[in-house]
Amino acid sequence: MKFLFASDSFKGTLSSQKTAELLTKAAREIFPDCRYDSIVVADGGEGTTDAVLAATNGQKISLQVHGPLWEDITCSYGILDQNRVVMEMAAASGLPLVPKEKKDPRYTTSYGTGEMIADALKRGYRDISIAIGGSATNDGGIGCIRALGGKFLDDCGQELKGCGEDLIKIRKIDLTELNPLVKECKFTVMCDVTNPLCGKDGATYTFGGQKGATPEIQKELEVGMCNYRDIIKQQFNLDMDTIPGAGAAGGLGTALMVFLNGTLKSGIETVLDLVDFDEHLKDVDIVVTGEGATDWQSVFGKVMQGVGVHCKAHHIPAVAIVGSMGKGAEDIYAYGIESIITTVNGIMPLSDALEHAEDLYLGAARRLFKLLKAGMQISKA
Repeated sequence: MKFLFASDSFKGTLSSQKTAELLTKAAREIFPDCRYDSIVVADGGEGTTDAVLAATNGQKISLQVHGPLWEDITCSYGILDQNRVVMEMAAASGLPLVPKEKKDPRYTTSYGTGEMIADALKRGYRDISIAIGGSATNDGGIGCIRALGGKFLDDCGQELKGCGEDLIKIRKIDLTELNPLVKECKFTVMCDVTNPLCGKDGATYTFGGQKGATPEIQKELEVGMCNYRDIIKQQFNLDMDTIPGAGAAGGLGTALMVFLNGTLKSGIETVLDLVDFDEHLKDVDIVVTGEGATDWQSVFGKVMQGVGVHCKAHHIPAVAIVGSMGKGAEDIYAYGIESIITTVNGIMPLSDALEHAEDLYLGAARRLFKLLKAGMQISKA
């Protein structure tokens, strides 16, 4: 019997690595002679870089960039091999980097994300995977592109700084000084939202509020974003309101696609590719995955869905241990997950469940493996 453990983290309590440790302990108790493998996974959101590095024995490199408010900050990205790196835009331009009292997407920039990309290019890396969730910005990605040498000019031909309030001022986009190494590079953009650039479902109206934009500020930013859209359509003959994901990360999705020829791809699919997940499935009898809370959202680009789909394609059963089950949790069964076991074993306050997350998870793992053993005994009867 060979197991593969590939669970998402339980936010705030258990890391992906810790779930693997607990599953290994429980498996050894119930199946002393079993073989097992484990792999750290994430869905392209927060923690993606660390997960991929842990799974591939990669290394992290730190650098100083401009944060979302133009302040000097230290961020990092991951080196997988001589050609590939993985990074998160939130490391340089993320919402947690902005104090609550200073949240206002008119003034935040993705410039630091561009500096991360420029650093990777300078060091010789030509295959860049970038997760774009958790942004503090609504600048259409112009800050990022400016850090790479692109220029966004106003009606006087002056270069704009590269933040949300500049979008309305753009009259011309000049890429003549864009870093030439960009043309040698493959950009994979991890993104699981399908929002267009503008409109009621676009970047500003969908995500602006959580970034500190009042309804009045959203209206102002939307006018600017529409101007940006129109300039792109005029110069590049691309309508970003018709391209799913263009509105991701305050419009950074648009900039990466239009100016860097980036390809948008599911976050979990990108991660599974980076960690060679299908190779780990060889000779595996059953996969154990999971996440903190399972509900209807779990089938939209989350870890359990990605793992389940790959297992199903290889005719390998997958089961899950989760913290809780909400409305629509059983939708995951259509994606290769055969059964779900929750860690909570009785009525308890959420605070207790979080405080005792490790013990509860270990108990659930033991129950899972005992059930599997019973199933094996039935099949032999």
